[in-house]
Amino acid sequence: MKKFAIFGSLLLLTATVSAYDVVEVKDGGTITGKITFSGKDTPPKKYTVTKDIEVCGSGEREIDYVEVNDGVLANVVVYVDKVKKGKAFPEDIGDLTVDQMGCEFKPFFGVMMNEKELSAKNSDTVAHNIHTYELIGKAKKTVTNVSQPDKDSVVTKKIKLKRGTAMKIECDQHDFMHSFVFVAKNPYFAVVGADGNFEITDIPAGKYTVKAWHGVLKNPKTKTEVTAGGTTEVNFEFK
Repeated sequence: MKKFAIFGSLLLLTATVSAYDVVEVKDGGTITGKITFSGKDTPPKKYTVTKDIEVCGSGEREIDYVEVNDGVLANVVVYVDKVKKGKAFPEDIGDLTVDQMGCEFKPFFGVMMNEKELSAKNSDTVAHNIHTYELIGKAKKTVTNVSQPDKDSVVTKKIKLKRGTAMKIECDQHDFMHSFVFVAKNPYFAVVGADGNFEITDIPAGKYTVKAWHGVLKNPKTKTEVTAGGTTEVNFEFK
């Protein structure tokens, strides 16, 4: 019995240690930089709509997985990996709602906090099936898989990713419905702006791994050091 008690205590300690702690950050540093894209701007992928055309539309559906505007890659997040304590999360980052409207996921790209709730609303008069995958490198692992046949119904699930930092959302009823969600495990991240620039502030001084994430491209990373009150520049190139 004592062995089980000790093992349970160790599990509790591990869970406590791995959680993110909000603490006061004095003389935090800043990481700034820019995302550039040097690869081929591939055209949107085309899907033929053959089902539920009265709601989904007919013909072809285009999805621009690699969206480049004036040389700037869209839907990119830069984040500092494995930070265990520091500033609080932004107030507008927590749960996330994805709406299925016209057989499209809205938004196509979203951000939420790990261990918070993802809600899926069906605004259509046709059935959908929410299938979320944890993205782990090139692999993907099912997180939720829920049928949603009724209009205006809402399905809510707690999301807890262990290895990955993002999810892909698909509809098993319609192969042309796709969406991506960055799942933040700490508040040290930034959605890259329309000009390609980003800024992450109030970072405790120390050495870190900084990564850039995009839903379908190979994601670069680098190591850097943040000094108290200083600004460090980190730039990433996607190909």
